[in-house]
Amino acid sequence: MENNNKKQELKIELTPEVANGHYANLAVISHTPGEFFLDFITVAPNMPQAKVQSRIIMNPENAKNLLFALRDNLQRYEKTFGEIERKTPKNPAGQGSGEIPNPFMA
Repeated sequence: MENNNKKQELKIELTPEVANGHYANLAVISHTPGEFFLDFITVAPNMPQAKVQSRIIMNPENAKNLLFALRDNLQRYEKTFGEIERKTPKNPAGQGSGEIPNPFMA
């Protein structure tokens, strides 16, 4: 009975290869009834093609947990460093501006 009251400690290993991380300035999210797919991509200006750097697949419950964890961390960040201002392009992409369309600006 005593074991049920103790919190289990989770040891997380971070290998040097994974610790380096991947830079991404675009994320594409898609889903099926059972999974969410998060593709993290690096897009370079004036390049017609971009490579997926990393794909994360998770179930809907964990995707929602990620949503709330991101929200909470963004609130803490802004409380410490100030509000993050969203930037919008001066010229809509695709009209000779050379800019890549931003799917986050819906």
